[in-house]
Amino acid sequence: MELEEFESIRDYFCKAYKGVSEGKMMNSPAIPYNSEVFAFFSHTNKMVFKLGKTYPMETLDVGIQEFSPFKKKGPLNGWFEVAYRDCQKWGKLTLLALKRIQQ
Repeated sequence: MELEEFESIRDYFCKAYKGVSEGKMMNSPAIPYNSEVFAFFSHTNKMVFKLGKTYPMETLDVGIQEFSPFKKKGPLNGWFEVAYRDCQKWGKLTLLALKRIQQ
């Protein structure tokens, strides 16, 4: 269910935007733009977005948290994850991450 939602979003972005393709990040399926990943599907069945350290998270009406995949290290700067319960926002967040990386 969760993976299928991610794959649907990835397929759409690959078809709709030049330079967007299928890829991998941390052994997970990802969406890169010109070989730079801006979104991926984590091992915990959440979608992860590269929005940058300074993005105003309070403007997003979604349960979002910093992506912290390591046990003994802090979170990855500028990366945020959103659970499947908010999957209706995944497409919008993917577009925000793509626009950020295109700049």
